[in-house]
Amino acid sequence: METFISEFGTIWGAFLATLSLTALSGVLSLVLGTVLATMRVSPVGPLRSFGTAYVEIVRNTPLTLMFFFWVFVAPSFGILFPELGFWPAVVALTVYTSAFVCEALRSGINSVGIGQAEAARSIGLTFGQTLSQIVLPQAWRTAVPPLISVLIALTKNTSVAAGFAFTELVAIQQRLTNAHPSDGLFIFFGIALMYLVITIPLGLAAGQIERKVAFAR
Repeated sequence: METFISEFGTIWGAFLATLSLTALSGVLSLVLGTVLATMRVSPVGPLRSFGTAYVEIVRNTPLTLMFFFWVFVAPSFGILFPELGFWPAVVALTVYTSAFVCEALRSGINSVGIGQAEAARSIGLTFGQTLSQIVLPQAWRTAVPPLISVLIALTKNTSVAAGFAFTELVAIQQRLTNAHPSDGLFIFFGIALMYLVITIPLGLAAGQIERKVAFAR
């Protein structure tokens, strides 16, 4: 306990690093996942094929392998990052998480009655207008619970960055435990509590958002 208190400044910095990584990767994943979901329901065949291939390949690729690619392989192709630890982690988490966002949102799109899309087309709306003005707003409301679950999983997945030159909570936990093995248990539970500080509010927010956007089916 003494080590956790005395090193709290360092732990707090790692907490903010984890929070920043989660927030930025989460926002980018929601954007990219929405684009992918749009591609997967598009009437254009090549777009559907690309979206499907992306999701199937990424979802079945281990996250550690994704990190390895962006940290060690991508630079050999000329893909360089301004900061070695943070930005490769953002890209790896975004690429990986967006596939799950896409599937959560696609399930929301599929829950919207097909009659609404047909009615929109009957009054002259294009596919893009129908999707953006009628289908997606309803799909987002339906997909709120699974999307929150995806974001909670993203928070926990940031721990993989500890093995790839990014100092976040798990990296600090390993460093402090090695330096102070007698306080290892307190450090472990303290770091676990820091993760709960992020994930529990997300779960509570999911319930509140779901109640606010609930609508009659």
